[in-house]
Amino acid sequence: MSYKYHENAIQRSLNFIEQHLTDELQINLLAEHVGYSRFHFQRIFQKIIGKSIAEYIRERRMTQSARELITTDQRVIDIAITYQFNSQESFTRAFKKVYDMTPGDYRKLLRKLVSKGELILSTKDNAPNGWIMTGESPFDYETGLDNSVVHSGNYSAYLKSKDEKARSFATLMQQIKSDKYRGERVRFSAFVKSTDIKESAGLWMRVDHSSGEVLAFDNMMNRPIKGTNEWNHFSVVLDIPIKSEVIAFGVLLNGSGQIWMDKLGFEVVDDSVPVTEQSPTEGLSNEPVNLNFEDNTTAR
Repeated sequence: MSYKYHENAIQRSLNFIEQHLTDELQINLLAEHVGYSRFHFQRIFQKIIGKSIAEYIRERRMTQSARELITTDQRVIDIAITYQFNSQESFTRAFKKVYDMTPGDYRKLLRKLVSKGELILSTKDNAPNGWIMTGESPFDYETGLDNSVVHSGNYSAYLKSKDEKARSFATLMQQIKSDKYRGERVRFSAFVKSTDIKESAGLWMRVDHSSGEVLAFDNMMNRPIKGTNEWNHFSVVLDIPIKSEVIAFGVLLNGSGQIWMDKLGFEVVDDSVPVTEQSPTEGLSNEPVNLNFEDNTTAR
């Protein structure tokens, strides 16, 4: 089976996990959901996501329980049971390993910070450190950090339109020298959540020569993110030519809507991971057609 087939299967399993975070999630059930054996599912999940299924589920449950501590008045024991911890004690031990404080202390501290407005960062000029926002009309969009919608850790980055009628595009991006990656195959990946994407969104990566010539490019427009979706994993993979100078990468939002990005990865991969580069000949006919304009069977 192809890498793309496996990636689609893992995306289906991630959707299933998001919908059942508060339910008992057995690996056998997840494997059956995507039509894999338990062993094969575990191996493919580890290869694509970079961690075991159990680790991934535990991290997502921990992240969501932390959100509920500061956004609801539920008792700690109730949150613990909701997210499948056997007791408040086991939940507290696991929570301290991640956040370096008890759930009660976390709730007190974070609620004080939220009340002072020190966590939600949402001004238009507030691109995360190391990133820039640009595009056709960046003034129609805003970016920043969000602590209320996260995949893991304390923050995600977001990019959203200011107007539901937005027709331009914006991107949150970086540029780096390609020196370290020349001759390698690189995968740029991220967990992405979306709301009301009317046109399209996606990750992108471009490799340029010093002259400005584009040597490799993919922006996921042949597999765009649309509509409203829970957290899922996406990637673009390109070979970095020896003659390259610059690698640019980021996330793109066309039109209106909002996307969140978290847990980004930028790594060298081996040849078993296929490139996603969009071919300039994709969709082209092998020969000229309808040169006398008499064949109208497909024209509409």
